[in-house]
Amino acid sequence: MLNVKLFTDFRNRISENCGRIIVGKEDVIDEIIICLIAGGHVLLEDLPGTGKTMLLRAFSKSIGGTFRRIQFTPDLLPSDMTGINFYDQKQGEFIFRKGPLFANVVLADEINRAVPRSQSALLEVMEEHQISVDGMTYPVEMPYIVMATQNPIESHGTFPLPEAQLDRFFMKLSLGYMERDEEISVLRRPDTAALLSGLSAVVSRDELEILQRTFPEVQASADIDAYLMDLIEYTRKSPVLSSGGSVRASLALYKAAKIRAAISGRSFVIPEDIKQEAVPVLSHRILMAQGSHLMPEQFVRNMLEEVPVPLEKI
Repeated sequence: MLNVKLFTDFRNRISENCGRIIVGKEDVIDEIIICLIAGGHVLLEDLPGTGKTMLLRAFSKSIGGTFRRIQFTPDLLPSDMTGINFYDQKQGEFIFRKGPLFANVVLADEINRAVPRSQSALLEVMEEHQISVDGMTYPVEMPYIVMATQNPIESHGTFPLPEAQLDRFFMKLSLGYMERDEEISVLRRPDTAALLSGLSAVVSRDELEILQRTFPEVQASADIDAYLMDLIEYTRKSPVLSSGGSVRASLALYKAAKIRAAISGRSFVIPEDIKQEAVPVLSHRILMAQGSHLMPEQFVRNMLEEVPVPLEKI
């Protein structure tokens, strides 16, 4: 049975805990919480030094999970992430040593610096929550969320993510720089590492499982369904796009809108929920046509202005 108070309490505790480390980014924290409940993964496209790693460390501590960071480089091998079988002379047999992908929160830093073969090693675990090594399959511990980062302004020595892999990220987010007053408050506070070490889990896995099981019970009217499909079909028919939103995109937007409603204290979806989630869910899933000067994020914002919003019947 749906209890929206469980969702709001869950959101507030994580947001407050992460806010002790990352100042003024409550909107981004909310989106990561939505991804966690939906069982999705996040692509963070941002400049270096904006606090991505600290946010994810704070997030993993807040949910009581393990955190591992993988620095993607051109010479990174799939086995560097998944793990290897090695021969133990004492035991006289091969032993599997788990790689850094075996964690609850995995930071794939600068994912576009690795060659496609290594990038694709993430696909199975992101989709199936399992890792295959030498014919053996190993499940990962739940909850499981991959946070991948890429630098939007650097292209030398990078390998752009293929569309198939981009589509597997539930959202694409950006932290951006802090406001002036927020950054001054960070300068004056104690060492961030000390603050981070003092964080503890504020939610339990049992709570998360309840939310993951019950969020589909959030109600969406026929008008809401039609509005969402109007947006998706708009992307598929637009002449400035060479590729519109996939079925996975419509499902992701539907899930995100329902969870957004629940963490906002509602048991039903309103158009604003869909509009609020459209940019992070859709912008990386559409492909601009050659010669177009629009950025995908701006295209989605323009679309939200043009597609009629369903009005409440009186």
